[in-house]
Amino acid sequence: MDGLKNGMAYLGEFISLGVAFSWAITALCFEYASKRVGALALNLLRLILAFLLLGALLYVFTGSFWPVGADGKTWVWLSVSGLVGFVFGDFCLFYSYVLIGSRFGQLLMTLAPPTAAICGALILHESLHLLAIVGMVVTLCGIAISVFSRGEKSGERMHIKLPLKGLWMGIGGGVGQGVGLVFSKLGMEYYGRNAANQSVDVVHMIPFAASQIRIITGIVGFVLILGVSRRLGLLLPAVKDGRAMKALFWGTVFGPFLGVSFSLMAVQYTESGIASTLMALTPVIILLPAAFWLKQKITWAEVIGAIVSVGGVSLFFL
Repeated sequence: MDGLKNGMAYLGEFISLGVAFSWAITALCFEYASKRVGALALNLLRLILAFLLLGALLYVFTGSFWPVGADGKTWVWLSVSGLVGFVFGDFCLFYSYVLIGSRFGQLLMTLAPPTAAICGALILHESLHLLAIVGMVVTLCGIAISVFSRGEKSGERMHIKLPLKGLWMGIGGGVGQGVGLVFSKLGMEYYGRNAANQSVDVVHMIPFAASQIRIITGIVGFVLILGVSRRLGLLLPAVKDGRAMKALFWGTVFGPFLGVSFSLMAVQYTESGIASTLMALTPVIILLPAAFWLKQKITWAEVIGAIVSVGGVSLFFL
């Protein structure tokens, strides 16, 4: 009985660690699918699937397919979060999977917590202490160790071993996720206040309902992008690609359906800094499956860089 109580005491930490593994699976699945059908089509299709899954879950627990108890301010801030996080951030992230692979894309996602803290200081007037600045520097050093390499001949200068466009896309993904998280926090605060008089089930399902609101905005954003660029025709060939759709399904289940929702739940059961640090372990966790499943060559410098980068994130939240 005491063991059960102790386990419940660390529920937020266990959820956060599960999210890190969940995102590693998602990254590998979406790298495979992105290379087959493209980032734009994949983003829209996985958001539609996630919307349906979340809607079914909300219906079971709250009796409504749509979010219950969300007021106008909740919709505004969570919609802004969806545009910044899903449309801009995830498009950049998925495109980086095509150009530099999921493990480097996830490594650059360690920029999300520092970005969130800087954005939080500017928008929410949160404090930015000295250790956080040290954490930023360490995180950047870890990324630099992984993405820079020396030529084979002694004396050659360091150079970036990744396509510059892929590097910028990965950075955009990390920045988009960080900024989107701050707007999510604003939206969740309004949601919690407005839904306080709702049933217990509705209150407990707020993280999932908030994810659905963000996803709705993401769907609208990607439909507009595909429509304006006249690329809606990309959807049919993508749907017909059985292997890509299988990877998309599992990537969606472990990503926007479970991963994102449980990441919001994790911060309800533990401190946001602890949750963010544990969830940031994805770049380390993904190394082993990337080597065995995707047959990617991994150097010791990349391993060390990933560990240093995650260490920087942990310093950031001490």
